[in-house]
Amino acid sequence: MNQAWIVFVKELRDALRDRRTLLRLALPAVLMGPLLLSALSGLIASLEERADKREVLVVGMEAAPTLANYIERQTYTMKPAPADYEAQLRASTLLEPVLVVPKDFEARLRVGEAPTVEIVSDSANQRAMAGTGPLRGLLQGFSHERAVLNLALRGVSTELLEPVDVQERDLASAQARAARLTSIIPMFVIMAVLYGALTAALDSTAGERERGSLEPLLMNPAPHGALVAGKWGAVALLGMAVALLSSLSFIPAQWLLKSDVLQAQFSFGGGEVLAFWLLQIPLAAGLSALLMALAIRSKTFKEAQASSTLVITAISLAPMVSLFNPGGEAPWYLWVPGLAQNTLMLAVLKGEALRIGQVLPGVVVGFALAAAGLAYVARSMRAAVAR
Repeated sequence: MNQAWIVFVKELRDALRDRRTLLRLALPAVLMGPLLLSALSGLIASLEERADKREVLVVGMEAAPTLANYIERQTYTMKPAPADYEAQLRASTLLEPVLVVPKDFEARLRVGEAPTVEIVSDSANQRAMAGTGPLRGLLQGFSHERAVLNLALRGVSTELLEPVDVQERDLASAQARAARLTSIIPMFVIMAVLYGALTAALDSTAGERERGSLEPLLMNPAPHGALVAGKWGAVALLGMAVALLSSLSFIPAQWLLKSDVLQAQFSFGGGEVLAFWLLQIPLAAGLSALLMALAIRSKTFKEAQASSTLVITAISLAPMVSLFNPGGEAPWYLWVPGLAQNTLMLAVLKGEALRIGQVLPGVVVGFALAAAGLAYVARSMRAAVAR
């Protein structure tokens, strides 16, 4: 243990001495929270601002005074759409859907026929598509009002239109609702662990081999297990340090939130930072050993970087599995590195209490991966000395 500690301190000192590399790792981690939450809250604030304006772009509304009257009573303002609104919607320069009213709207309405009203948008224009829902709700409200008036004029009870009283009850807490908007945060923390450990893992193995300092180190009488453990400890610690910086950055980032709704629902404090950091320990342990195992067989730092691409791709794509699985969270998620941490951190964001049965699979897999990777690195070092 004493020899492993000496190697650990030596590797940590070497890593901290390279200030330029440390700055490249620490700066994105520190800026991650403010940039991400600022962009997210800016988007939500713009949608809220558009909803507060309550404006409707219309074409041919002069042919539908009854519909215009209903829209005005709902405190909406009608504005004429540009002449080339279709081209602007396709080009995403127009960010609002357009309500198109036919010329025979009132005539068909008087004889009891249903006039056709169009909501023109472009599915590739996401901002315009987001406005179709409120516009559709306006038209449904108008249709319901007309149906109620027609029944009342004929002496028919208007309750026939709504034989069932439907009421919605949302079971999600404020934190859970906010987690739907901030679900991308865990992925950034996971990538912080990966990139924090990546440079140190490659430099302590392939980098030393390329500089010619690995072989002299292996000639020391210290057991190879102690050398490997010391290097691995330093690599894992750097990954955890970058993850901690990344998690801490979301605390001051909350001050930059522009959306009142998100500011009221999103709560991220010291408890969440601690939970995020503890959940990354198995991941950092396993990834550090895996990256070292891939790099120990490489002759150059560049070759080791190419070998680590597969790990980077797998870890970055793992959290996306939950997005493409409509069946909800599956038990096997907790056994997949990266995906397990993403699932558990999302539970923390929702304000749910974690059970030992949820955390244990990730711990077992992470440290099993670490043990296998370190055993391979030690064996490779012994093989290098034998040659």
